[in-house]
Amino acid sequence: MRRDRGRKPKKKICSFCVDKIDYIDYKQYDKLNRFVTERGKILPRRISGNCARHQRQLTRSIKRARIMALLPFTSE
Repeated sequence: MRRDRGRKPKKKICSFCVDKIDYIDYKQYDKLNRFVTERGKILPRRISGNCARHQRQLTRSIKRARIMALLPFTSE
């Protein structure tokens, strides 16, 4: 399969910037679950499309939610 050489991929936009969210809360585990794989890994920024600021907040919130047992550390 050949890649289109002259075409750039579409730039992903941060969903938190679009919604104008300043702080990502660890208690909103239904939103956080979208950024975690089936294996329990946090999606990287290039795949999720988040900006650097929100990706750092997201990572911190996911880790807090794991400690509070709202999200799993790994899959079963």
